[in-house]
Amino acid sequence: MRPDQAASIIIRPYVTENTFDRIEKENKLVFIVSNDSTKNTIKQALSILYEVNVKAINTAQTIQGKKAFVTFGDDSSALDLATKLGVM
Repeated sequence: MRPDQAASIIIRPYVTENTFDRIEKENKLVFIVSNDSTKNTIKQALSILYEVNVKAINTAQTIQGKKAFVTFGDDSSALDLATKLGVM
């Protein structure tokens, strides 16, 4: 996967009060992703764009679009990535 393809899959981080709690307590971030993306393509895109270790991904279709709830591995921090993205 090329970086431009990865950027088209990950649209933006999704930030609410609830997602802030997930960052701190569960080492998770939530992203709005393209509707035709799969868990594997989301994982690949995150690895390419942000060089993180993804442990698990859950997706949900909502009014805002498709959300990906990403749990990071022990060697990757959701807080560090959120700071890098300007969310925190």
